[in-house]
Amino acid sequence: MNTHALGVLEFREALERVAARASSELGREAIRALRPGREVDRITAELTRVEEALSLLTSGSEWSPPPIPDARIPLQRLKVQGGVVDPEGLRLILDLLVSSRLLREALTASALLTASRDGLPTLPALEKQVDRVVDEAGEIRDDASPELRSLRKALRAARGRIVGRLERFLDSLPDHLRVPDASVSIRDGRYVVPIRREGKSAVGGVVHGESGTGATLFVEPPLSLQLMAEIREKEREEAREIERILREVSERLAPHQSELAVAQSTLVDFDTLWARALTARRWEGTVPELAPPDDPGLTIVRGRHPLLIEKGEGEVVPFDLSMDEAERALVVSGPNTGGKTVFLKSLGLVHLLAQSGIIPPTGPGTRLPVLRDIFADIGDEQSIAESLSTFSAHLENAKEVLEGAGPGTLVLMDEMGTGTDPAEGAALARATLEILVERGARAVVTSHLGALKRLDRDGSGIVNASFLFDAERIAPTYHFRKGRPGRSYGLAIARRLGIAQEVLDRAESYVDSGELEVETLLATLEAKERALSSALAEAKEARDDADRLRQALRGRKGELDERERSAEARAREEARRILLAAREEVERAIREARE
Repeated sequence: MNTHALGVLEFREALERVAARASSELGREAIRALRPGREVDRITAELTRVEEALSLLTSGSEWSPPPIPDARIPLQRLKVQGGVVDPEGLRLILDLLVSSRLLREALTASALLTASRDGLPTLPALEKQVDRVVDEAGEIRDDASPELRSLRKALRAARGRIVGRLERFLDSLPDHLRVPDASVSIRDGRYVVPIRREGKSAVGGVVHGESGTGATLFVEPPLSLQLMAEIREKEREEAREIERILREVSERLAPHQSELAVAQSTLVDFDTLWARALTARRWEGTVPELAPPDDPGLTIVRGRHPLLIEKGEGEVVPFDLSMDEAERALVVSGPNTGGKTVFLKSLGLVHLLAQSGIIPPTGPGTRLPVLRDIFADIGDEQSIAESLSTFSAHLENAKEVLEGAGPGTLVLMDEMGTGTDPAEGAALARATLEILVERGARAVVTSHLGALKRLDRDGSGIVNASFLFDAERIAPTYHFRKGRPGRSYGLAIARRLGIAQEVLDRAESYVDSGELEVETLLATLEAKERALSSALAEAKEARDDADRLRQALRGRKGELDERERSAEARAREEARRILLAAREEVERAIREARE
């Protein structure tokens, strides 16, 4: 991919935000090294893996990945014939074994990321052996072997004896040689006692330092020299036993070196997956559908700039963009500070992130063609060192674009045609845009030039777009709209800022009549759109009220129907009761008459 475009679009800054969510430096390094790929199947598979990690993340469990150690150096030692790993390296390998086992168990339980699970060995016997040798601090345990336990016990006893003898030696010194509250200490691995400087000749031995004032010397007396011989011999025996233990464990680990190396890379890879899943959750991103580079369609739903999301300074207004085969170039116009530059960078970053295996901040329904390359000319790139003006820098970028753009490429150019005479700038911008369309590139440019706004004609392949602007508040809304150019609002903003009316009237008289007609027409359309939007809102509110009333009437009718059915049933029951009572009365009267 074009390195200049990666820099202009702040691709590395976006990667850095993703890398910050990795738990290990190795994971952060791997994310920083990501670059956009071009193979649709491979990119899709990678995004699917991130989506699976996101499913694991959002499953509701409190699980989090195990720590990722950096065991590369000890693993390199194992590759060498007869290589011995030091205690710190053994601790890293043990952490690697434990993390490999824990992550494999978690992935087995979730049935996700099976390819990652296959790269995680489980070696419980080896893990147990290494754990028996080194502790959490990377030190050899006393019980790493019976011989080592015995040697260290003897060493502790010998050191205790030397401290006891030296304490008694201190107590035996006359007061004029002793230092108040003196005690035995260790300097450079030697046992020393503090004495006054004037007692050096009386005590003898070797001086291993002095106090800040120089009044106290730290002396290793002859007695200590004699006792240290025994300790030194025990320490040499301890070192030989430790070397034997390390060699033995290293020999057990060596046959598994390749498995452990795969586990190391798999854990780092999972660290990057987890960081990308965390990022996707933060960005509320969904996996886009990817299409081949030559696919003519482009659809972005709820696209947003990732760095704006990371800032967290209020809601980021999303944009929707759809371009079909007949729409090859998009000319975005409108006032400054309206969001055009952010839109260009967002558009580029969405592609770059997706092709790097990172779920971009887009919504469901997004469909992106995989880019072969991307070109960007955004911002003021003048250079004093190279004697380039802003316009010259834009021309250098345009030259690079015209040399490399074609099918499967995306061109992003900001403020196209500015920095020189407006007529010449518009002519050059128009020619560039038309050639890009003819070559099959997809281009999105921003411009204030009215000449570019008039290129949107049937069959031109060029479409207008704009960002909405609140004319009453003279403030941007950052809402993107395709199909119509935007007004520059230069004079309106000047009026809002208090520029004298005399100046504004004269400025309006100097505006090209064609441009003024276009601006007036756009202003009229905007006013009609606002009125239509207001009318539609009122109509929607009225429809909603009617729907609510209809629902209420339906409920009332149902209630009345139920009451009517209940009343009818009660009336029938009452009539039946009266009829039965009358029949009983008649029958009783008949019986009485017969009697």
